Amino acid sequence: MTKFLLAICVALMAACASAPVVPVQDIAPKGELRVAVGVGPSASAFWATRDASGNLKGVTVDLGRAAAEKLGVPLKLVEYRNAGEITAAASKDAWDLTFMPHEAEREKLMDHGPAYVSYDSAYIVRAGLDVASAAELDRAGTRVGAIEGTSTSRTAARSLKNTSVTLFAKADDAVAQLADRRVDALAMGREALVDITRKVPGTRILPDVIQTTGVVVVVPLNRPAARAWAARFIETAKADGTVRSALDRAGFANAVVAR
Repeated sequence: MTKFLLAICVALMAACASAPVVPVQDIAPKGELRVAVGVGPSASAFWATRDASGNLKGVTVDLGRAAAEKLGVPLKLVEYRNAGEITAAASKDAWDLTFMPHEAEREKLMDHGPAYVSYDSAYIVRAGLDVASAAELDRAGTRVGAIEGTSTSRTAARSLKNTSVTLFAKADDAVAQLADRRVDALAMGREALVDITRKVPGTRILPDVIQTTGVVVVVPLNRPAARAWAARFIETAKADGTVRSALDRAGFANAVVAR
C-alpha cells in the first residue's frame, strides 16, 4: 500500500471514529419512527393533506420520511386534527418526532429543535365582509374562528379585544363554516389561507400579520439523545436541500428556508 492510500485509509477511519453513533433505540423505541402530523384541508409548512388516493402528503410528511430513512427504520405517520392534539399526546408515548410552529408555551411540554422555515399567520374573511384590516375585524358581533390548540388561535384571542374566537378541532370544519358564512373570518397560517381562497369563492386575506414564528422539529420531553439527533437532522436537511425540495413539492417555492 502506498503512503497516499495509507493516508486516505487513516483519514477515513478517523472520520468514522469521530462520527456520532445514531441512538436509534432512543429516537424510535418502537422500531419505527412515529411522526405526528396535523391533517387539514389546505397545505402549509405544518399542515399535511391527502392526495386523490387518500394518502398523506406535504412538507411534514416528506421530512418525516427523510428522517426515517436517515435512521434506517420504517415510517409510521400518526394523524392528528391540530397542533394542540399533538401537544397533548406528547407525554403519552404516542409519537417520536413532529414538526410545528414554535411557541414558548409548548416548550413546557415538548423539546424544540431548530426552525426550518418561517410561518406567518393572518386572517381570511368571508365573501361580502366589508373590512380591510384586523383592526376593522375587531368589533362586536364579528364571528372569528381559529383551530383549537394552535399558537395562532391563542395570539388571535389575545389581540382581539371586542370579539371572541370560536375554536374548531378540525380545520375542515372551520373552512366549511367560513364558506357557509357562519363565521366571518378565520385565523390560520398564511400558506393554508392562500389555498382556501382558491377553494372558497369571494374570500380574501387581510394584509395584517397576526404572528410570525418558525416551524421547528420537536420531540417529547426528556429524550436528550432524540433532541440532539433531531437538531442535527433538520440542520443537515436545510443544508443538503431536503427542506427546499419538500417546500417546492408542496407548492411553496417562495418560502424561505430558515438559517
